[in-house]
Amino acid sequence: MSNKTRSVSAHPNNTPCTRTHQIGALLLVTATFFFTRLFDQSFPPPCNLDQERPSPNVNLQVAKTDGGGHLLWPERGYGSLLSLKIYVYDENEINGLKHLLYGRDGTVSTNACLKGQWGSQVKIHKLLLESRFRTRKKEEADLFFVPSYVKCVRMLGGLNDKEINRTYVKVLSQMPYFRRSGGRDHIFVFPSGAGAHLFKSWATYINRSIILTPEGDRTDKRDTSAFNTWKDIIIPGNVDDGMTKAGATVVQPLPLSKRTYLANYLGRAQNKVGRLKLIELAKKYGDKSP
Repeated sequence: MSNKTRSVSAHPNNTPCTRTHQIGALLLVTATFFFTRLFDQSFPPPCNLDQERPSPNVNLQVAKTDGGGHLLWPERGYGSLLSLKIYVYDENEINGLKHLLYGRDGTVSTNACLKGQWGSQVKIHKLLLESRFRTRKKEEADLFFVPSYVKCVRMLGGLNDKEINRTYVKVLSQMPYFRRSGGRDHIFVFPSGAGAHLFKSWATYINRSIILTPEGDRTDKRDTSAFNTWKDIIIPGNVDDGMTKAGATVVQPLPLSKRTYLANYLGRAQNKVGRLKLIELAKKYGDKSP
């Protein structure tokens, strides 16, 4: 049997596409287009994407608009009267939470933790306690803030790494709202280069939670980053209040004409390529004479 014969016999049911089939397909496409337009005109659209509609929380009497009557920012975003409720866990409602704030013996003071890069843990906690967005009812909260000064506590000897890990696990096990969402609506602050790695078991317990940190994915000596750009937020590093407050400050900036150095590098090299290059570059220039 020839190849041609085998080829024909292998597809005995094939029907050639005739002009009748082509006309039928064209009629089907035309009918689909017609009925689609008919339904579109019969029902009003659910919303007008070209029209910026005000948030229900916007006071229309004071909302600012442009020449075309469209709302300006922030009203056209979430609105200046954002309806957001944040619950801040109280240090007395969960067994072990005080240890993350003041150490195992309660000897680490809040004032001591206000200094240095970890001061943002204290400041954000205080701001939320006084915030108009704070709610004292868990059932109506959109977000939950878990206060912890654990970086400061660790640096001052209040807890070691094993105690930190054990205490976090203990605290989280007492939070039914954390379990309800898998931690997705809970906020943690880790203000140092170690990031969430201060909590050794972060990947098991808070990998879905919102993390605030100044370092992002630049955590030191870690193969895996605890920072996720889809949910976590970069915050500014803490600056001591005495350097920024109005009036007398602890540091007075020098005029450019009196500055001895062009730049100042603070930190450790830690065999990181970018830092090593900065150090090598600095060696090419001697100290400037006053």
